[in-house]
Parts: sequence; structure tokens; C-alpha cells
Amino acid sequence: MKYFLIFVFLFFYSFSNSYAKPPYRGTIWDFPDIINSNDPTTFQELIYVGQDNREMYDRRKGGRWITKKVFLFNAIYEERTIEIQVNPEFKNPDNAFQEAFFYSEIIGRLPNFLFSNVKTVWIHRGNKDYGGGNQNLLIHIGRSKEYIKKEILEEVFIHEGGHSSLDWAWNGVIDKTEWNEAAKKDKEYISKYAKQYPQREDVAESIVPWIAVRYRLDRISNADAEIILKTIPNRLKFFDEQNFDMYPLIPSE
Repeated sequence: MKYFLIFVFLFFYSFSNSYAKPPYRGTIWDFPDIINSNDPTTFQELIYVGQDNREMYDRRKGGRWITKKVFLFNAIYEERTIEIQVNPEFKNPDNAFQEAFFYSEIIGRLPNFLFSNVKTVWIHRGNKDYGGGNQNLLIHIGRSKEYIKKEILEEVFIHEGGHSSLDWAWNGVIDKTEWNEAAKKDKEYISKYAKQYPQREDVAESIVPWIAVRYRLDRISNADAEIILKTIPNRLKFFDEQNFDMYPLIPSE
């Protein structure tokens, strides 16, 4: 029996940079420039390898597993290859290639540690939330329009990569007990979404602001930096001690 959970953002609200507890609704919405199109990518090449059957998760119709003869691509990165599986609803290899290429380049801007447990990417139509877990990143391109408009597409992938590569529920590198000890010391969550689903969302909600204060201070406000540092100092320290492979993310000067 397969177990699959798609972890997504359910909130789309503005929230002031106050000291409300938790201070944010959902962290991707408040930090739209942590990684952007001017940052380097490890993506090198996309190779079409034909069609074959693959089992994929599709959030449409209430969420379900489907088996389709999908368009397959090998996305070549500097240190790894990821299989991109594109739903046959895109009709032909050229259309599928355009979608796979677009997302492969963006995903390559993530630091390597968020790739550590990602083996595949699923691409579907439909205005449904992205997802992480199951050694995968799930994309519904209808939702991309909203993410692109708000300039948070890379930040969404940071969050979902956190699920796939860090969460203990998905055999990620974070130890559940150690994380819970750090979270307990903080006494508060960085977002309402994390507080509502602490065992499911706290890690992914916290990794975006950690990257912000440790690598992108010049891209966030002083007020936001102060809020993050005061709200989750022990979680930040926990991430610091993991010695993550941050390449190709270069600290801002």
C-alpha cells in the first residue's frame, strides 16, 4: 500500500511584519526574492528519452494515483540526474519539452541539499498546489501563474524540496527528535501554517527564512530579519549545524 502526502501552502493572505505570534501566515509569501532568475543554476541539459509507463500522483479529482505513458526526460545537473515525467495530456514531445525545460532550470537554482532526496519531478496541467515528498517534486502548471506573478516560484520549490529532502517522514536527513527539541526551545512557530501542522510543515516553513537570514540578508527587510532571528533562534542554529551543501547558492555580500 502506498502512502503519499502532498505538502502545500493553503494560505494566501498578506501579513504585516509585526511581532504577532506566529509572525507570518506562510513563509513563501513574505520572502519572494530569496532566489531569483539572476541566480546561478546547476542545470545543464535536458534529454528526451521517449515514453513509458510511470505511476504519478495527480491532485485533481480529489488527489489520486494514476499510471500513464508519460513523456520522459533526463534533467542533467552538475552532480545528479533527475527524471522529469510529463503527463501525456501535453500531447507531444515538443510541448512536454518546453514545460520540462522551464522547471528544470528553475529547480537547478536550489542549493544541493534540497536535491538530496529528489529523484523525479511530475508535471501536470491543472490549477492545483505543488507538492513535495516521495522523492519527488509535484507541479501543476495552472498554479504556476500565481507563483510567478508573486515572484515566489523558487521559494515554493525551497519549501517542497524541504519536504522531500529534509522531513523525516520522507526519509529526509533531519532527525525528528533533535528537531523537536530545538523547536521546543523556541516556544513559537515562524508561521501559522507551521503551527497548525507542526509535524508536517514546521521544517519546510522554517527553511525559507533560514536561507533568508543566513544567505540573503540584503534581499529582506531589517524588520523581517529581526523577526526571524527572535522567533526561531534554535531552529536556525539547528540548520546551521547541519553543514548543508549550499552550492550554487552564494552568500550575498
